[in-house]
Amino acid sequence: MGNSLGCVGLGERLAAAAKDGDAAEAQRLLAANPGLARCTTFGNLNSPLHVAAAKGHHEIAALLLENGADVNARNIYGQTPLMQACRFGHWEVVQTLLVWRVENLSGRTALHMAAAGGHVKCVRLLVADAAGDRDGSSSEVAAMVISSWLIDRYVNKAANGGVTALHLAALHGHVECVHLLIDERASLAAQTLPCAAPPMASIGAGSTPLHYAACGGEVKCCQILVSRGADRTAINCNGWLPIDAARIWGCNWLEHVLSPKSHLPIPKFPPSGYLSQPLPSLIAIAREQGLNLSSEVSDGFDEGADACAVCLERPCTVAAEGCDHELCVKCAMDLCSVIKSYDSAGIAGEIPCPLCRTGIASFRTTAAPPPPSLAGSPARRSRRNNSGGGGGEHEVSNSGGSEKGYGSIDPDAGAVVPLYYAPPFAPSAILT
Repeated sequence: MGNSLGCVGLGERLAAAAKDGDAAEAQRLLAANPGLARCTTFGNLNSPLHVAAAKGHHEIAALLLENGADVNARNIYGQTPLMQACRFGHWEVVQTLLVWRVENLSGRTALHMAAAGGHVKCVRLLVADAAGDRDGSSSEVAAMVISSWLIDRYVNKAANGGVTALHLAALHGHVECVHLLIDERASLAAQTLPCAAPPMASIGAGSTPLHYAACGGEVKCCQILVSRGADRTAINCNGWLPIDAARIWGCNWLEHVLSPKSHLPIPKFPPSGYLSQPLPSLIAIAREQGLNLSSEVSDGFDEGADACAVCLERPCTVAAEGCDHELCVKCAMDLCSVIKSYDSAGIAGEIPCPLCRTGIASFRTTAAPPPPSLAGSPARRSRRNNSGGGGGEHEVSNSGGSEKGYGSIDPDAGAVVPLYYAPPFAPSAILT
């Protein structure tokens, strides 16, 4: 009995450390009892991994996974840690969980939560994971066909009431999510079912994403849907056109967009800036190599190995196809998760190389794989010291002061610039 109570006390301390982001405390507790990572007896059956995911502490999430935490554990509401991370928009936690092969195709998926919350970076990662490994043993054409089918099945998966992720993004007016989902082949004709839950039930069964966008009241969402072929004459089971739904919800400003008789031009939209071609290849590589979040990584590789030009901490383990510039897998994942893409020679979804601005469509592993001591994935488990950060932003000393260096991933700047690199032109030249 005493031992049981002691374990409960330690488990509560681990949950508190996961909530507060105290990596040192979490590591001490797990070193004493790794089984604490699998405990699911806290409030609402949330495991420490649920707590870390909801709070956005990706390093603690990785530490828990290394110690045996169940990546697919569900609380009393049926929610997994991935769903919690997507609900609150913690894309770095989503990265970590996807690398650990989280189950991503059940019920009201994490994609629905990310879309409802407008977390486009999470949507980007989830869709890339659904694409699967395009570099398998099958032919390139067959791999692309399979990848397309997997994305279509995942993006158009309906939750209760037939509601898709596109329905939810449109209802809540999340323009970037609507744009990305449409470009990832979300169905514009998907219809809801009579068993939809409130408030969706009041919109009516048989409603398309355009009906939901009409109720949401966001002009640009409606414009994107119409420009990509959404039917303004679709009638739901209430007998409503999308324009009728807009009027009933008091969104009269949408009439010029939704009226089937409108002759006003609808703007054309380029491919979404959140398409990311390299992400599927990077997720596959990260599952073999790990994300290498540990602070001791910087001292763990050979002196002759090239350090990543972005973080200057980890060895280069991936190379961009085309320009062959090398980065560590963590910085490459961050780059492709947060930086907007641009059209290069008519190819949507290419990510600009941080060193030469060449469009990157995929990554490959470098010739020399990292030593086993650097592994941090399900394939290569090793205990990491999480007392430090995992790269990204650096403080650079300058005349006794400190300032943010160039070695960080900055989505607003539109590029990742290494500490010793002088860009040939302003980062604003990249589409933001």
